[in-house]
Amino acid sequence: MTRARRLLLPLLAVLALAGAATAQEAMTAAEFEAYVTGKTLYFGENGEAYGVETYLEDRRVRWSFLDGDCKDGIWYEDAGNICFVYEDNPVPQCWSFFRAEGGLRAVFENDPGQTVLYEARQDDAPMICHGPDVGV
Repeated sequence: MTRARRLLLPLLAVLALAGAATAQEAMTAAEFEAYVTGKTLYFGENGEAYGVETYLEDRRVRWSFLDGDCKDGIWYEDAGNICFVYEDNPVPQCWSFFRAEGGLRAVFENDPGQTVLYEARQDDAPMICHGPDVGV
């Protein structure tokens, strides 16, 4: 083995270990629950406002696309993902959540190439939800 190869192999091994150590793993359900319960988080996508969600006790949630139309739901863990089911849509919306420098980063696992959200801010104020539509 050449001297260069003898020096290069340990360096590659160190870089591989460093890469593995910095590879980010998705949050577990317990980690996610500890981070979000009792909070209202605003999410963005590509520098634009996307939506807001309040995380209540017992894994209950309230979501809005920032239009005042709020949907109640629940979340649960499924195969390492955090899945949400809302009152108007029984199809689970599953995400992987990661801790990022500014908060959370979320990857939509139903179509991971399409939607990646980031936590834009937290707020203690309640979400703005309009009441149900009332006829004349």
